[in-house]
Amino acid sequence: MAGDARRRTPNLKGTKVGSGGRGRQALEGKGPTPKAEDRTYHQAHKRKQAAERLAAKRGGSTGGGTGGGQRPSPRKKAATEDLVTGRNAVLEALRARIPATTLYVASRMEVDDRTREVLSIAHKRDIPVLEVMRPELDRLTGGDLLHQGIALTVKPYEYAHPMDLLHRGHPPLVVALDGVTDPRNLGAIIRSVAAFGGSGVVLPQRRSVGVTPAAWRASAGAIARVPVAMASNLAQTITAYKKAGVFVIGLDGGGDVELPALELSDRPLLVVAGSEGQGLSRLVGELCDQIVSIPIGAATESLNASVATSIALYAIATTRASAE
Repeated sequence: MAGDARRRTPNLKGTKVGSGGRGRQALEGKGPTPKAEDRTYHQAHKRKQAAERLAAKRGGSTGGGTGGGQRPSPRKKAATEDLVTGRNAVLEALRARIPATTLYVASRMEVDDRTREVLSIAHKRDIPVLEVMRPELDRLTGGDLLHQGIALTVKPYEYAHPMDLLHRGHPPLVVALDGVTDPRNLGAIIRSVAAFGGSGVVLPQRRSVGVTPAAWRASAGAIARVPVAMASNLAQTITAYKKAGVFVIGLDGGGDVELPALELSDRPLLVVAGSEGQGLSRLVGELCDQIVSIPIGAATESLNASVATSIALYAIATTRASAE
């Protein structure tokens, strides 16, 4: 019709119809390159996963165990992983074949014989080895600057039952800690127990440190060889030990007997050490068969738990060796 302003599409034979934008995506590519930590095959992704596991570990809680009566299954920590730091501690953990998941090594760290053995064991056991920058290792270890450039994630520490320690050693020599909260003291005591032929260490569930990375390092890896038990009630455990024929001695500066005069070293013994400030608690002190003191100079007020325990263990080991 004349004057019609509408445009009409000519019917051209063979004309190609457009896609209407449907092919535009083909020209846009696959998008930006994913971050290294988001690529599952990349080392950064593995480091991120390991960091997340460590963060979950720190959020877990530590728990207790059992007293001397009933015998449920050994108590495990609620955390998903533990962290062992320091070259000696890591090496001892690997030598003891403690289940490990990842070995962290600081970039450009100084390599010595211990580090070479650590790496050799890790490769033989197919433990992933991740090289990280030192600041990242500082962060993974929670600001622990004494990690010596190496850290190992292991499965949670499995505490023994207190009564099981009496089956180790002839006669058994067990150390119980009453109110010791410093992991360095715990590690040093465990190291002394290993050095002087002790059977193990008993920790109370409350008012006590547990097996921590600091304790691992202070023990120089001796935790891998010395069992640690946790009791829900230390007084009940001491009572159960006494019923089993164990003689219980408590270490205290005001003791009835001085250590050199102790004549019971050849018997099954439980040595109880208290905290440096408060000593033995009242109930624990009353349960001890004998309170033993270590003679020291008047200028020294007291000995800390690890030193006092080490001296007592040395005296007992010397007496036993002489008797044999």
